[in-house]
Amino acid sequence: MPKMKTNRGAAKRFKVTGSGRLKRESANRSHILTKKTPKRLRQLRKAQIVGAVDEPRIKHMLGM
Repeated sequence: MPKMKTNRGAAKRFKVTGSGRLKRESANRSHILTKKTPKRLRQLRKAQIVGAVDEPRIKHMLGM
């Protein structure tokens, strides 16, 4: 059976933490930033942890 290919789009978007969780960047930070409050933009800088429901699907895409 051939090797399973990593989904390259997922590989660019998600990183695995030391404890095995998945880290992702926040959405809504690329354009139309003038109407967003400074507090909101500050919070969007931080990376988020992927939800437990989505984790198995993304790990499968990453070949884990």
